[in-house]
Amino acid sequence: MNPSFDENYYLAQLALCIERGKVNLSSKFPSDMIGQPGVEELLAELLSRNISPKTILDNSLLVGMNKVGEKFRDGKIFIPDVLISAKAMNAAMDILRPYIVKGDLKLKGKVILATVKGDLHNIGKNLVKMVLEGGGWEVIDLGIDVSSEKIINALKQFDIKAVGLSALLTTTMINMKDIVRDIKNDFPEIPVAVGGAPLSQKFADEIKADLYSPDPQGMLDYLNKNFNLN
Repeated sequence: MNPSFDENYYLAQLALCIERGKVNLSSKFPSDMIGQPGVEELLAELLSRNISPKTILDNSLLVGMNKVGEKFRDGKIFIPDVLISAKAMNAAMDILRPYIVKGDLKLKGKVILATVKGDLHNIGKNLVKMVLEGGGWEVIDLGIDVSSEKIINALKQFDIKAVGLSALLTTTMINMKDIVRDIKNDFPEIPVAVGGAPLSQKFADEIKADLYSPDPQGMLDYLNKNFNLN
C-alpha cells in the first residue's frame, strides 16, 4: 500500500469495491479492476490505520451498498449484479464481525425476514436481506415456509424493529393475511412489510400491512425514515 495514506481515498475505494463486487486483489471480477486491491485489502489497511469500524461502515460500506440498492431499484443493474456486490459486502462484514461482537460497532437494529408458509422461494427475501445488511441492519432470517408461530417466537426472543414477509406465488401470498393479523395481535407496534412478484399496494392495504415495496431498497428507506436513521 502507498505509505502516504489518504483516509478519504481509501474509504471511497472501498465503497467502489462494494458497489462493483471486488472482493480482493486476486478477484477476476470486475474485469476493469483486475490487479487492484479489493474489499479485504482496503479494509485491512483502514483498520491498521486505526480508522474506526463505525466510520468504515457509515462512510464506505453503507455508501457502496446504498448505490447498489438505488441502481437495482432504478433498473440500472440486475439480480446477478446485486449478488456479486453482496459477496463483497459479506467479505467486509466477516472482517468486521469481531468488532460487532466486542461492541465496538453497533448496527441499527434487528429485523426479521421470512418467506411465508407454503412458499419455498427465497430469492426475493435474500435480496432484501443483502440490502438491509448492507444498510447496517442485523437480519434474523427465518427462511422459507415460515408460520406465524415461528415469527412470534422470534419476536419474543429478540428486540425486533420490523418484520418483512415475502411470497412469490398467488397461492401463498394469501397466507400473509393471517400472519400479519397474528403479528399485530401480539405485537401491534411492530411494522410489517410485504413484498413479492404477485403483490400490490392494494393487497397490502387489504391485509393491513404497514409497507408494500416492489424492490428491496424500499424497505431499507422505510426503516431508516421511521427509525430516524437517515
